[in-house]
Amino acid sequence: MKLKVSLSIILFISSLCLHAQKKSDLINEINSLKTQLDTTNIALAKSIKKGKVNTAKAESLEKQVLDLQGANSTLLKNLNSFAQVSNKNSENITKALASLEEKESQLKIMTDAISSHDSTAVVVLANAKQTLGEDAKINVMDGMVTISKDLPSLFGEDSAIVLIEGSKPWIGKIAAILSANPQVEITIEGLSMTGDLNLPTQQGKAIANSLVNEFGIKLERISVLAKDGGFKEGINLTIHPNYKSFYVNVRKGLKNGSKK
Repeated sequence: MKLKVSLSIILFISSLCLHAQKKSDLINEINSLKTQLDTTNIALAKSIKKGKVNTAKAESLEKQVLDLQGANSTLLKNLNSFAQVSNKNSENITKALASLEEKESQLKIMTDAISSHDSTAVVVLANAKQTLGEDAKINVMDGMVTISKDLPSLFGEDSAIVLIEGSKPWIGKIAAILSANPQVEITIEGLSMTGDLNLPTQQGKAIANSLVNEFGIKLERISVLAKDGGFKEGINLTIHPNYKSFYVNVRKGLKNGSKK
C-alpha cells in the first residue's frame, strides 16, 4: 500500500515538474513571439513610413512628369508657331527679294537706256564739233546738244524770214549731223527780244523746210517752237533723243523684264 502511495506521489511530482517545465517553455515561447511581433511591428511601421515616403515621391515624380508633358506640349506648340512664322517670313523675304530683283532689272533697263542716249549725245557732240568747227557755239546739257546761230548769218537781218544763200552750207552741215545719227531728233527754237513769237516761229520753220526739202531730213524728226529770249535773239538748234521712242523702248523693256 505504501508503495502505491509512493508511486502516486512520484507521478504527481513528476507531473507537476513536467507541467512547470511546459509552462516555462510556453512563457519563453510567448516572450520570443512577442519579441518577434515587436520586431515585425517595428519593421512594418518602417515599411509603412517608407511606403508613404515612396508614395509621396511617386506623386511628386508624377506631378513633375505631368508638368514636363505640359511644358513639352507648350514647347511643341511654340515650335510649330515659330515654324509657321518662319515659313511665312521666308515667303515674305522670297517675295521681297523677287520684287527687289524686278526693280533692279527695271532700273537697269532705264539706266541702260539713259546711258545709251548719253553715249549718243557724246557722239553727236563729237560730230558737231568736227563738222561745224571748234568755233561753233555748242553746249551740252542733260544729254542734249544745243547749237546756237545768230539771225544775220541765216537771214541777212534780224527781221527777215527767208534764208540767205550763204546759210545753206551751214544748214547742210546740221543735216549731215542728223543723217549720221538717225536715232536723234532736232528742235529748232527761235528766240525773240520783243515778245512777238510769230517772227521767230517763221524763222524756225524756214530752217525746218530747208532741212526737209533740200537735205532730205524727215519732217517727223523736226520740231519748231519760239519763246521769249529776254535780251537774246537768234536760233537754237537742240539735237536730242527721240523721247517717244525712248519712252516706248523703256516701257517695252520693263514689260519684257516683268515676264521673266
